[in-house]
Amino acid sequence: MNPTLRVAILAFDDVEALDLAGPYEVFTTASRMARRAAPDAPSLFEVTCVARSLAPVRMRAGLSVLPKHSFADAPPADVLIVPGGVVDAAMQCAATLEWIASASRDARVTASVCTGAFLLAASGVLRDEPVTTHWEDIADLRTRFPSLDVREGVRWIDQGSIVTSAGITAGIDMSLHLVARLADEALALRTARQMDFTWTRPD
Repeated sequence: MNPTLRVAILAFDDVEALDLAGPYEVFTTASRMARRAAPDAPSLFEVTCVARSLAPVRMRAGLSVLPKHSFADAPPADVLIVPGGVVDAAMQCAATLEWIASASRDARVTASVCTGAFLLAASGVLRDEPVTTHWEDIADLRTRFPSLDVREGVRWIDQGSIVTSAGITAGIDMSLHLVARLADEALALRTARQMDFTWTRPD
């Protein structure tokens, strides 16, 4: 039996709700679909939200989420998801950047959604790789981090241990891609079907 993979999703004030909730839904739904096929197998993914503290995190549109772990007690993650949103304050938070860098070193895959790429770059996880982000933030990412190979017009870029994606739905596409990569494509397709989501993949 394959061991359960831990998926940690960073939560911070002004995070975009669907940047966080989209990947959360993909990985939890994938676990549910896998359990239907193999009821006695261990859960495929264990998905948690991690924040600087256990206090409620206020998302960009006002919705709040309760993180399960703080930076201090979060277990090592196999998959680290860094969502986007308004990231200015998070980029100035040394504790947040240090945790991203530390968690990424332990993770098999570190992935960003939208402007989460700024946090990966600010934490030193991204250096000179091909990356992408939301179309509206492409120029800003190039200006702030000129060593990056910032690409536009792509849904996501998979560099092995680092994966970056564009906007909200691209983050869901990328998460389904990770399910296919870490488990199998059939499960990713079942997950997309269960979510009633059209999975957009590169040609």
